Amino acid sequence: MSPSIRVRTPSELRASRRSRKHPCWEHLVVAPLWPLHGLNLGTLLRTCDAVGACMAVPRFPWVPEALARGNTLRRPACVHWVNDPLGWLAREREAGSGIVGVELADESVRLADLPAARRRTIAVLGHEQQGIPAEALDLLDTVVEIPMVGMGASLNVAVAGSLVLYKLAGLL
Repeated sequence: MSPSIRVRTPSELRASRRSRKHPCWEHLVVAPLWPLHGLNLGTLLRTCDAVGACMAVPRFPWVPEALARGNTLRRPACVHWVNDPLGWLAREREAGSGIVGVELADESVRLADLPAARRRTIAVLGHEQQGIPAEALDLLDTVVEIPMVGMGASLNVAVAGSLVLYKLAGLL
């Protein structure tokens, strides 16, 4: 006999989750500061909603349209604009935020060993091809690496960012 599995209804799921309102910028922020593909931003917006995070993005001309197209939730998302990524990261670090970069580096910790965020934390994502710029690496407190068995060198930015957000949110 197979076990009986009951799927929760949408209203049961909503009732078990946090309220949609959260203090903006208070806990977890994903920062794809050097994006190449708009589709990645839309995917990250969905993940931000799932884990209760905000997103910080650069003021590139194409980013607003990419966010609007990618916001499949069809309600406002917590998005903030960054004019000077390096200056913004420096100010955030000086203010006490933890800065976690997703990058392949000698000093990186494995994703499985990354602890959940216990203070305001910014997950920095680099360019899809070049990664996090060298001048931003000195601003990172921690570098996290997602181990891979296959032939590729890295995951898509949206996938990598989503995994790191779930881990930092304490949901993995």
